[in-house]
Amino acid sequence: MIRVTVCELPHQPAALTPAWENLCRHTVQRTPDLVLLPELAMVEPVWECEQFDLARWADIEALSGEWMQRLQELRARFVVGTRPVSAFGARYNEGFIWSSDHGAVPLRRKFFLPDETSYWEARWFEKGDALFPPFQAGGLTFGLNICTELWALETYAQYAASGVQVILSPRATEPATTGKWLSVGVVAAVRSGAYSVSSNRVDASGSCGGMGWIVSPDGEILAVTTPKSPFATVDIDLTVSARARRQYPRYVFGGATG
Repeated sequence: MIRVTVCELPHQPAALTPAWENLCRHTVQRTPDLVLLPELAMVEPVWECEQFDLARWADIEALSGEWMQRLQELRARFVVGTRPVSAFGARYNEGFIWSSDHGAVPLRRKFFLPDETSYWEARWFEKGDALFPPFQAGGLTFGLNICTELWALETYAQYAASGVQVILSPRATEPATTGKWLSVGVVAAVRSGAYSVSSNRVDASGSCGGMGWIVSPDGEILAVTTPKSPFATVDIDLTVSARARRQYPRYVFGGATG
């Protein structure tokens, strides 16, 4: 059994401070093992601008670094999210896992990048890692599909084969498409036999629409966040994932592990 918290968080400074304080109160009370943050949490959505700006990039990279120092305030064993990073002259949207013992450890970098109005990510970030390996958080085996990568349906078969128990998906998605995103979250769970877990940014302008979720391996929606309840914590039974990988439809395709 592992306790997981999902959330919706704004990036606007006036809204972020009380939201962060409330999230910390929630996690201190509920004592989750793992907290999932939204995609590029707490920084300005620079990718809404078509033209890359080095100064704005430097600002969000520095701000993200400051917020990384505050993850301990959540009092969780693990925190997973993404952050803007520069490496060898390239810029990436990098997944990380934070713990009090090891600080922030890099995971994979986002590979599938949209390039359209308000989502000019391909102009702000380089393609990262094409592979989707399993990662560990204590006794938990998880995959990381960052926002758009929830649509990388080919990853779910390999997750079933490698014993992934939870698919973590930090998002920055608009409210008009919430139903579509939740649907693919359900598909991710049912096809892989893993829990689908997602947190989303929320924006007063409506560019990001909130709604985090926790979906069971059978596609049951166990929890969603809302404006009135922006945080949700659920105890998930990892043995359910192990059973699900041996059941329909996973076994039909072969390769699933116990």
